[in-house]
Amino acid sequence: MADDAAELNRTMRLFDEQLRFLPVAPGRMEFALEVRRRLLEWMPGVVAVELPVTLRETILAAVNRLPEISIVVHEDPHDPNRGVYLPIEPCDPMIEAVRTGAQIGAEIVFLEPDAAERPHQEHRYPDSYALTRTGYERYVEAWLESGAPGGSDLTQLAGGMAWKLQGANPEAMTAVVLSFALLEPVRRAFAVPQDEPVDVLRRDGLHLANAHPECLAEILSEYPFLQAEYERARMEPLDTMKLDRLKTQYALFSETEAVYERETGESVQGWQRKLFARFTRNLAFTNRQLTPNLFDLAMAARGTVDDDFAYWLWETANRYPAQRERDRPPTLNLNASDLFLNTKRIQLRRRRRSDKQRFQSTGLKRRPKEKIKGEWAQQLDGSSICSYPPEDLVIEDYGKFLKSKAKSILSEERTRVEPFLTSILDGIDIRETIRNWYKQQIYVRSYEKVHGDVGSVVVIFDEDRDDRYSWMTTWLGEHQNESDMAFYSTDPYERLVGPGIGRAEYGGLLLSLPPRRMYDVWVDPDYNHIARNKPERLLLAGIDYSTKRYVVYVAPKPPRSVFRSIASRMGRQIVYVPIGQLSPQKLKKIRVVHVLDGHEKRRIAKDYIP
Repeated sequence: MADDAAELNRTMRLFDEQLRFLPVAPGRMEFALEVRRRLLEWMPGVVAVELPVTLRETILAAVNRLPEISIVVHEDPHDPNRGVYLPIEPCDPMIEAVRTGAQIGAEIVFLEPDAAERPHQEHRYPDSYALTRTGYERYVEAWLESGAPGGSDLTQLAGGMAWKLQGANPEAMTAVVLSFALLEPVRRAFAVPQDEPVDVLRRDGLHLANAHPECLAEILSEYPFLQAEYERARMEPLDTMKLDRLKTQYALFSETEAVYERETGESVQGWQRKLFARFTRNLAFTNRQLTPNLFDLAMAARGTVDDDFAYWLWETANRYPAQRERDRPPTLNLNASDLFLNTKRIQLRRRRRSDKQRFQSTGLKRRPKEKIKGEWAQQLDGSSICSYPPEDLVIEDYGKFLKSKAKSILSEERTRVEPFLTSILDGIDIRETIRNWYKQQIYVRSYEKVHGDVGSVVVIFDEDRDDRYSWMTTWLGEHQNESDMAFYSTDPYERLVGPGIGRAEYGGLLLSLPPRRMYDVWVDPDYNHIARNKPERLLLAGIDYSTKRYVVYVAPKPPRSVFRSIASRMGRQIVYVPIGQLSPQKLKKIRVVHVLDGHEKRRIAKDYIP
């Protein structure tokens, strides 16, 4: 307990003396906000920052241009033909210190003696998002307890910075903003007199450039969408100045959804949102962080939705309203490899049709359109409805695929892996053998035969909590190979694509063979007391009408346990398949349904349905 108290006192001394240290993780939004909050509270006379003295005037000019983002450019001392680029961005705590210091009228001191060889610091800081939960003091305390900061290679650099601090105004409170790695070396060096550094460089070709709006997401430490939100947050009063990174990522995802739907005509489903959240969380943990970066967000968007969504997420994240392409100062369009040594790439294959594919021969018949608005709606009879046969074939084939997948899942669940003794059974289990290779033991796999077959198939695309899918119907198979089908969807007659031909989107559906047995599921009183919503009513009907042992249930989340009990009492078993395991592209294809107003419309349907 005594050690803990001493450590806490050591931490608090950073902030309570005339010389107050503010250690930060460079380029992280939470630390920039913390620096601004502390400086506005303390109102120090001097703000000292870990920035090169040789770049002072150029950086100050770039800070004056904020919120417009600039790039400090100078020649590489080792290669005169190569440029060195330093973006000046709002979310960098060093830049925020200069910016807020100038606002409160403090003297700005640049600490870093710009030497020819600066020690390379490669420190992985705990995710700065922890500040929103632990607070700044606890974060700093944890860092000091870890013993991570320091190093003999930083002695010369820390001595030069301490010399600048020793020459600062002794009567004014001084706030020192520097990276965690230099905190302890600078404090130790400050305790003894230091000599003036003698190997300070002279920077050639030093000038200021404007950052091109299209390159911001690649060259900034925080993505532009977050930087724009930070600009808004930093102008709030001191007691309400806050910005949550995860909430900003949620806002980014929501805005991307709107753009994606507008550009492609497709929407993101609830199960995809949940899968996206789980995917990004796992990617963050893989990098030993609490929150994902922009690259992780784009990877998750591609994996859970598609390449188009990932593209629009990146474009939305690159949005920074304050940035403009200008002639003075000159605008630079850089990429990540111009600034960073180790970069990662993601290739997005967007679905784009060539303009040449859109050209049509004048001899080809174009798709018919309404001559007068409302003409097709007037041709609705309402006496009967039917499906479009080519779509029936697609949905039946997919039902067969789901049945096959369900049997493979059951087979996997009944698989037994054991060491090889006398028989290789159903083959060698390579994964288990490699996992236990240190035992010098081969493992084999045995598949238990699945008894019984798959009957009904229930697919839930959307649980419809917002009551978007208002159209519910049950129609019967027309021949022995066509299932009875119950489904809920959007109203097909709100979107007519031809005379008596409506287009809808499934919310959920049930397929059951043999045909011509199904009563109208949506008015059946047997399901009223158990089913809470449309998906549960379809599942109950699937169990009720299944002539086979197994019922496939594809949905974003598994059914309530009561349904497994009901199925068991009826001699059935539910096989749950997470919808996230299925191809999003294939699901999009089967999700569209066309409803024809009478069998006679089948003769003309091919002219209106692509």
